[in-house]
Amino acid sequence: MSFAFPAATFRLSPLALVLLSAFPAQAQQVSDPQLERVVVTATRGTKAIDKIPGAVAVITAQEIETQTLVAEDLSAVLSVLAPSFAPSRQKMTAFGESMRGRTALLLFDGVPQSNPLRNGAREGYFADPSLIERIEVISGASAAQGLGATGGIINFISRTPREAGTRHRVELKYGTQGRSDDALWKAGYTLEHKSSFDALLHVGATLRGVGVDGDGRRLGLEAVQGDTQDSKAGDVFFKLGQDFGAQRLQLSFNKFRLEGEGDWKPVPGNRATGQLTGATPGTPAGKPPRNDVRTVSLDWSHNDLAGGQARAQVYKQDFAALYGATAATTFQDVRIAPLGQLFDQSEVVADKAGVKLSWTRPDLLVEGLELTTGLDWLKDTSQQRLALTDRTWVPPLKFTSTAPFAQLEYEVGALTIRGGARRESANLRVDSYRTLAYYKDTAVQGGERSFNQWVKSLGAVWRLGGGWSTFVAYNEGFGVPDAGLVLRAVNTANQSVDKLISLEPVVTDNREVGLAWRGRLGSFSASIYDSRSDLGSQIRVDAATGVGSVLRVPVHVKGFEFSGEVKPLADWTLSASYARTRGKTAAQPDAPLDVSLGARSQGPDKLVLAAAWQFAPKGNVRLQATRLASRHINTGRVVGTSKLEENFEGYTLADLAATYGTAWGDFGVGVENLFDRQYVGYYSQANPAGTNDDYFAGRGRTLTVSWRRSF
Repeated sequence: MSFAFPAATFRLSPLALVLLSAFPAQAQQVSDPQLERVVVTATRGTKAIDKIPGAVAVITAQEIETQTLVAEDLSAVLSVLAPSFAPSRQKMTAFGESMRGRTALLLFDGVPQSNPLRNGAREGYFADPSLIERIEVISGASAAQGLGATGGIINFISRTPREAGTRHRVELKYGTQGRSDDALWKAGYTLEHKSSFDALLHVGATLRGVGVDGDGRRLGLEAVQGDTQDSKAGDVFFKLGQDFGAQRLQLSFNKFRLEGEGDWKPVPGNRATGQLTGATPGTPAGKPPRNDVRTVSLDWSHNDLAGGQARAQVYKQDFAALYGATAATTFQDVRIAPLGQLFDQSEVVADKAGVKLSWTRPDLLVEGLELTTGLDWLKDTSQQRLALTDRTWVPPLKFTSTAPFAQLEYEVGALTIRGGARRESANLRVDSYRTLAYYKDTAVQGGERSFNQWVKSLGAVWRLGGGWSTFVAYNEGFGVPDAGLVLRAVNTANQSVDKLISLEPVVTDNREVGLAWRGRLGSFSASIYDSRSDLGSQIRVDAATGVGSVLRVPVHVKGFEFSGEVKPLADWTLSASYARTRGKTAAQPDAPLDVSLGARSQGPDKLVLAAAWQFAPKGNVRLQATRLASRHINTGRVVGTSKLEENFEGYTLADLAATYGTAWGDFGVGVENLFDRQYVGYYSQANPAGTNDDYFAGRGRTLTVSWRRSF
């Protein structure tokens, strides 16, 4: 993974891109790998990274392939290669997988995958990892792609044909811990063609069993929120592009489905005695959890329109996440079944449609002055229903936003200055509805809420010479509170939507400074940041009922990140990254900021060390170790019925991955948890609302072998 910074390519704790600098188009088609390191298409006009006042993490295809040999999980890739990303849950749910103490906006080829109106934390599984050519990570608040990026932006970019002619690629992968029913099986086929037009077709399938921990005991199943164990996944992806002189038109389609097999059921643990949640063969109630995602986009670009570069994207994304069946108290209704005997399962459905337009004009009026301007439009309809009884839990949330923007950049010598502004106008409309029986079957009057918000940015980067560079930047990002979580829990009569929801956006100010150096033997970078939101959005869970609520209180996060690498020999690379995050919030509005951010929002201090050896022209091996530091916060703190105290005992995990290319194909071997360490995951340990059903150990030592052949 490379973080390119002014006059350098190195690992760097990422800074949010300057406001309005991001464009969701496909990765630029270049053949030189170095160009891919210094050019990102997360900008609204393709821009060399050394001109951006900030830092952008570019995780390459080779790094993705190496890390997915260790674990077939994109969140695990980010946990190792993006310093500010919290530890992976190893589950279908993404609760706790935060970024710099806040929420990251997930994109797939620029199309938003996140669901901020009813955040069910299941949007992390939307495509086969084999599809991903590179990942661009922007850490810190940014309004570049609209709402949702209070912690950063993660743009997953799909593969694009680059070589003339027709090529086929076949991939097989097998993973095991040496136990029955624990295997991972994966197969994929990709067709690439490039001539007067280019096309790519990918079909892939994955089967996963149920693994064991370091002590050889079956891992627990996340039966309600969703688990990748005991599951099957399939993906069909198609991309077709055509160049017309200075213009390009591209259509892409992706259909992804991940669902449980329903062959195993959970065995509750006991947190008090240290007994871990397990699993046993059996059929759980209801239908297995699943993710069903469909993404369609049409992209157009013109490289010489009125002296500038124009881009447009029209997209549609349909998302449905089914959760496991449970006899939760909130689902009970004596009109349907006796109390405690009604099993039901919820489903979050979010349908998005949008348009993104931008135009970049270099040398406007004077040499070195560049203007980028455009307009974004989004329509998002999200809801949550109970699938088995066809009851409404969260009514349809009908959200629309329109956002014009403009940005100016001026480059003079070794100095680049950039600033911009975006005007976000949003409206949320909800029809009248009734809450569930648990919430007293309350009638709620429909209504509308809206807001208009300016978000701004200003930054500068100075290339000092001699390999040194520095930057300073101020960026604002914004999001909306989880409106569905509020509306589904109304239990007081005579309420209306326009009185219940505070749709005021979560505006986050991110200030950051960084220093970097790159020389013949290696590179290093360091940055510090300060992120503040006066009206944050914290989720607090009632310990007795498990019911969540949204608390609008300030949030203040400070952090430090360091990364570096050294090449003692031509074929050896030693690297290290470290991230330290300290977040504070308030117990209630107008109270002091004396509550540490919990595991749902903030990860522990993280250190990653790695050594890579290229032992042959087509042979590489990488040994890495990740240390998560212990964390004990909010000792003895209870607010109402919500417990805030968290305790996490840190651990260190080591992984190994090796690849070797031959005339018969490319072979790979990966070993996760090399020393078979027994441990309980960060979120499972620290979550103060955790129960005996979600006290999960992490995976024990796992061997994965792969074969890939292109012809």
